[in-house]
This record gives sequence, C-alpha cells and structure tokens, in this order.
Amino acid sequence: MLAAMNASLEITRRSEITRQSVRHRVRHHGGSLGLLLFSCLGGLIGFALPSSSWAADASPRPNIVWIMSEDNSKHYLRHFDARGVTTPAIELMASHGVTFDRAFSNAPVCSVARTTLITGCYGPRIGTQYHRRMAKAALPDGLQMFPAYLREAGYYTTNCSKEDYNATFDQAPWDASSRRASWQNRPSDDTPFFHVETFTDSHESRLHFKREFVADHVTTTSADTAAVPAYLPDTPLTQFTAAYYGDRMRVIDERVAGVLEALEKADQLENTFVFYFGDHGGVLPRSKGYAYESGLHVPLVVRLPDHYLDLVDRTLGERTTGFVSFIDFAPTVLSLAGVSVPKAMDGRAFLGVTAKRDEVDARNTTFGYADRMDEKYDFVRTVREGDWKYIRCFEPFMPDAVQNNYRMKMLAYQQWDQLREAGELDETTIRFFEPRRAEMLFDLASDPDEVVDLSADPNQASRLQRMRRRLSDHLKATHDLSFFPEAVLTESAMPDAAAFGRQNAAAIDRYIDTVNQCVMKAQDAKPALMTSLNSGDPWQRYWSLIAVSSAVLEPTTRGQWATDISLVKLLKRRMLDSEPLVAARAAEALALLKRQDPRPTLLSGLERAVSEPEALAILNIMAFFDQRASPTYAINPSEIKLSIEVGPKSEVQRRLDFFKQRAANALN
Repeated sequence: MLAAMNASLEITRRSEITRQSVRHRVRHHGGSLGLLLFSCLGGLIGFALPSSSWAADASPRPNIVWIMSEDNSKHYLRHFDARGVTTPAIELMASHGVTFDRAFSNAPVCSVARTTLITGCYGPRIGTQYHRRMAKAALPDGLQMFPAYLREAGYYTTNCSKEDYNATFDQAPWDASSRRASWQNRPSDDTPFFHVETFTDSHESRLHFKREFVADHVTTTSADTAAVPAYLPDTPLTQFTAAYYGDRMRVIDERVAGVLEALEKADQLENTFVFYFGDHGGVLPRSKGYAYESGLHVPLVVRLPDHYLDLVDRTLGERTTGFVSFIDFAPTVLSLAGVSVPKAMDGRAFLGVTAKRDEVDARNTTFGYADRMDEKYDFVRTVREGDWKYIRCFEPFMPDAVQNNYRMKMLAYQQWDQLREAGELDETTIRFFEPRRAEMLFDLASDPDEVVDLSADPNQASRLQRMRRRLSDHLKATHDLSFFPEAVLTESAMPDAAAFGRQNAAAIDRYIDTVNQCVMKAQDAKPALMTSLNSGDPWQRYWSLIAVSSAVLEPTTRGQWATDISLVKLLKRRMLDSEPLVAARAAEALALLKRQDPRPTLLSGLERAVSEPEALAILNIMAFFDQRASPTYAINPSEIKLSIEVGPKSEVQRRLDFFKQRAANALN
C-alpha cells in the first residue's frame, strides 16, 4: 500500500514545478488578467477557482479530513524530533503541505482534548475540563459543535468513530458517527465532506503488555537507540517500551497511507485538506495526563490540495514555528469551508481565507490545563511563550505520582515505583514522587524534557513574575471554572457553565488572588490568609487552606508557617467547617504541618458527602496521605462509610478498590 502511494504521489511531485509556475504568475500579475488565467486553466483540468466567500457563488467547496492518532506527542516522529522513527507517509504529506512544528493540545487527555477540538473553546471556560465527567455541560449560547455548521452549509460529516465529548449538543454534529462511518457514503459525488478518522494503534493501552511479552517480542525499532526522556529511569524495560511504541507509530503511518490512497483512488486527494495530528500527548510515563510538553506538544501536518491552494498563503513543503492549539482547529476548518466562525469560540484560524500567514507565524503563546484524570484529581495550568514554559500547580503538595489505576497498568510505571521503593532513583528521576513547586519555569530550548526548574533562579525573577501575571490574567479572563470544586459545578453550573463563570467572575478572581498568596513572602501572605480563612464564603476558605498547604512545603517559607500557633488554632477550627471539603482541606494542612492525623476528619467528611464528586475529592486526599505523604497515613478500607450509592465502574469505586488492594498488599 505504501509503495503504491509513494509512486502515485511521485507523479504529483514531478508536476510540482509546473503548478508552482502557474501560481507564481497568478499571484504576481494580479487583477482580472491573473484571475482569468487561473480560471481558464482550472476549467481545462477539471476544477473551478474556489471563492473566498462560498455564499457568493456556486464554486465547489474543499473536502476536509482529520486523521488522528491516539496518545502520542510529537517526540515519536523523526519528522519532528531526532529521537523519533521515520514515517514515510506523513513525511510525504508534509512535502505537499505544511508542517506545524509548534502545535499543542490544550489538555493532555482524551475527552477534554476532543471536546476542545469539537467546540473551539477552552474546557475550563465551558465546564468540560474533567476526564470521565460526572455530568456533561451544555454548550454556551450561540455555539454548536462545529461540524453542525458544516452540515448546515451542505457538508456530509462523518466520524469514525470516537467521540467522548464532555458536552451536550442541540444540533447533531455528524451525519454518521460509528466504526462504519465514511465519507464515501455521502449522498452524491458532488457533496463536500468533512471526515474524522481516529486510529487507536498508538493508544496507551497498547503498552499494557505483560512481562512475558517483553521477553519474547523483538521490536523493529532498536531498544538500544530508543530515546528515554531524562525524567525516566533508563532501564531495559523503559527502553523496550519506548522502542515498542516507536513500532506503533510505524503502524500509524501505514494507516495514514491507507487514508491518502483511498482519497486518491476516488480522485478526491487534490480536492481535500488532510490533517494528521495526535489527539494529545503521551504515552510513556509522565506524559499522557500531565501538562508537560510530553503531554501537550503534538505532531501536526496538513496536506494541501492542488485544487484549493489559493485558500492558503503557504508554499508546499514549508514548516512554521507559529503556535497553534486545539482551540484553533474548529475555526480553521470553518475558514477553509467558507463558513463564518462563531464569536463564542476562543480560537483563531491558522489556515484559510481568514488566516494571515504573517500573523499565524508570529503566534508564540499557548495555554494548557489538566484537571481530574479518571479518579485522580489534579489542578495544573500552563502558559508557554516561545521556548519558555510556566507551570502553576494549584495543589503542589500532591506529587505527580498520586495513584491513577489506569496509568499504573503500564509496566514502566510499576518499575519506576519499585525503583523508588528500593532507593535506586537519582535526583531527577525521583522528582515524580515528590511534592512539586507551586510554580515551575523551564527553558525548553536547553531543557526539552522539563527537568531543570528555574523558578528559584534570581536571574529569571522578572520573567517568572511576568508569566505568572500572564497566566493569572488568562484564568480570570476565561472565568476558569475549576476554582469552584467539581461538586459545585455538577450541582449548579452545567445547564450553562460559561454563564455560571461570568456570573461568578468576581468570586473566581478572588479565589485566584487568594491561592496565589502561597507564592508570596510569608510575612506578606499571612495577614490576608488569616482573614480569608474566616470568610463567609466557603470557597474562599477552601482556597485559603490550599494556599496554606502549598506554602507549607515551599522550601523558603516552610518554617515560618509551621511555628505560627495562631494559624494552627484557626486551622483546627476549620476542621469543624460545615462544608466537608473545607474541613478536609483543613485536616490536610494540619497534617502537612505535622500537627494532626487527618484521617478522622476525612472519614467523617466522606460520611457527610452528598455527591460523587464531593466524595471523590476527599478520597483523593486520602489516597495522597495513604500513598505519598510524609508521614503516610494508611487507610483502613473497612472504616470508609459512604452516604451515597456508587456504581461498580464509578471513579469513587476505583479509589475504593485502590485502598482495598493497598490493604491486601500490606498483609502479604
């Protein structure tokens, strides 16, 4: 298949000089003469000049195809990274299109990333930021999932086959969405189509192999040369895992070749914009589910069709370092299709008649977000500007390594933890299991693996403050809903989460300012926090407590918090709070100060919890203390009492199963 595609595309490549000459004359002679020349040539070879406004004439519209591979960052493809494998089909696409060297998922996990793609909106603004949502969010007023607009414009829209959206919709986005959905089923040969093809061959689950498989399987990619990131232990098992995943990317490349071959066979390749990209990053440990570059930086190549080259101001085979992210994909498809982009979308087109080349190439900023992944809560926000990356961990006392059952099915994760227990990790590779800094700053030009944190470097103090301010301004401007606990959002926000955010904008701003006190000097932060700990707003109290817990573990201020008797007394009073989540955070802070066993308050909070997300948040704190905190506070699962019913496959049940397994292991 790949050989046939190479041969057929070589014919296209050989005629490239002629096409470039025609385009050069058209673009540089201008006026009606140039347009007339191009229109006449188009008629001779069987296509018409596309219009920049499709409503103005009856010109055919381009087709658009998305090819998505699951769970792979850009690092596994040599086209993007010297450590990756060769991907001939994707590289051929790039020679007849554009490579986006800096393309990003805004979220490092599937359902959140896919919802960002289908809406063109930041997940935390519209309530779609939780992976394995407890409740779906209604879309904001004036917004539909973008394929619905294509359907209105006469497109046949198909999805094969994964959806996994965290939002509901009024207008169905797809004419067909299943494993059999295909653009080839459109009602007529003249019907333009938008088709999504998702390949699972690179999914995380492909690395859930057994030890016997490692012993028996020989990889095509050399395990000796497979690059292991600096944050992982460089063991034969990790090398094998990286090499095997390289083989999975070779399979993905064959799948891409098959899609292109089918389009060419149907004589549609030169009528179709073909996008190839990863649906988010992954998939070695500390990638999928984490807001590092390994979880967010994706490969993106767009093949440009000969018949619609005038829709894009690009030269075939070029690369750009302009930043694009998943919020931009929906506006880009609508722009290519000549459909107006709704104002409710957050993104901007990077191809099409509304995208200006110089402006796209100058883009240098992207924002990322990570929230709950399955049963594991986290709350991380990022901003990248050029080669600089700022990460804000809003629960930094919880390490990256807090248990996620699905992640830990991978042998490489299990071995990493075993090496930690054996004391065989170095200063870099053990960091995954330690508390994080509230703020982290990385120079990606010299440190692509994000292991050298420059947040405490006095030479970077002004940059740190500027990027902190940039991120805080963004969180406030988008009314980031995660500053309300998920339990509040599922109960009150989901009928119109974006409107809920706007209505509570002032409160969200206060919560952001409150929790950011943890990165201030202790003598400056304490007076404000002592006041907000007594606030009549429970979520102001909640974020004050998280700020205290965050500050307790900051190396420069740890001692100043631990010796404050008045603070300890106030925290003990907060353990009696009427809100179970606030009481749980107070117990957490006192335990981190080594002043209190948190388990009685946490167990009591579980009995008082009235919803699954409320119970799960408390269980997450318990998992942290059981597994990673110092000192640890092992949980006896027989003491856990819930006032709510939970399903056998719920996220709460996953946490309960974890405690049962931990207790069983302790007995063996």
